[in-house]
Amino acid sequence: MCDSRLTPAAGHPASVDQAASSAPESTEPGEASGITTLPSGEPDEWHGRHPRREFKARGSQVIRCEACRLPRLNCLCPYQVSAQSRITFWLITHPLEHYKPTNTGRLIADVLAGTEVFSWYRVEPDPRLLALLEDERYQPFIIFPDDQPDYADRVVDVNAIAGVGPEVATHTASGEERIPVFILLDGTWRQARRIFRKSPYLDGLPVLPLHTTRLTRYHLRKPASQSHLCTAEVAAELLRQAGEGEAANVLDDYFDAFNDCYRASRIHYVLEPTAPMRRLLARREAKAGE
Repeated sequence: MCDSRLTPAAGHPASVDQAASSAPESTEPGEASGITTLPSGEPDEWHGRHPRREFKARGSQVIRCEACRLPRLNCLCPYQVSAQSRITFWLITHPLEHYKPTNTGRLIADVLAGTEVFSWYRVEPDPRLLALLEDERYQPFIIFPDDQPDYADRVVDVNAIAGVGPEVATHTASGEERIPVFILLDGTWRQARRIFRKSPYLDGLPVLPLHTTRLTRYHLRKPASQSHLCTAEVAAELLRQAGEGEAANVLDDYFDAFNDCYRASRIHYVLEPTAPMRRLLARREAKAGE
C-alpha cells in the first residue's frame, strides 16, 4: 500500500512498497523476528570493542535535494503539481518506510494537499488519527484485500463512495456530505498485514479492495509480481475508479517522473524531460497563469 495491501483482479496483494521491498521485515523489539533490544549504556558496553569502521547505509553519500529527497542530479521539485479531489488519503506508514527515499507514499501528499501521514506503532496509535476516525465529517475506507472470510461482512466496492448501497453512511446527522477517505497501509505486505491485524481502532471500518488489471511501472524495488502496485500507483488507480480522473492523471505523471528521475540518478545520468514531465511542466505553467 502500498505499499497498500491491495488486490489485483485475482484478489492478491497489489503493492510493491509493501510486497516487493528488499528491506528486512520489522517488528517490535523482542518479538520472534530475531530483532533484539540493545541494552542501555555506551556502545562499548554492548560489544566490548569499537566497531572497525563507521556504518554507512547504501546511498548515504548521495547529495540529495532536501525537499524531494531525490539526488540533486535529477531533482523532482520542478515537476510537483497539486491536484484537486473530493477524495482524501490518510497513510498509516510503517516507521521503516520513512527512511526509504524510494517510498512512494509521500508522492500522494505532494499532489493532494489534504493527505495525512501517520506513523504506526502497535501500542501507541497516533492521537491525531484516533481523533480523525471519530470525526463524523469523514467516511474512511481501509484499502485492503477481500480474500479473508473473517472480515467479509465489512467489504464494500467503490460504489459505496457515492452512497450506492446501504453499507456506508455518506452524510452526517445534520445532512452534510461526508468526505471519503482512503486509508493506505504504507509498508511491505507483511508490515501492512500486521498493521491491519494489530490495530483495533481500524476494526469497524469498511474494507475497500482494489481490483485492477494494471501492471506496475515501479522500477526502484523488485516486485514479487508485476501485478503488485506501489503505494502511489494504488492511490492513482483508486482515484480513477472513484471518478477523479484528473487527479489520477496528475499523480500518475508525478509518479512516472519520480520513477524515471530516481532510476536515472542511480546510473549518474542527467535525464531529459520525458512526456509525463512535460505534461507536469505544462500544468505548472497553466496554474501560474491563472
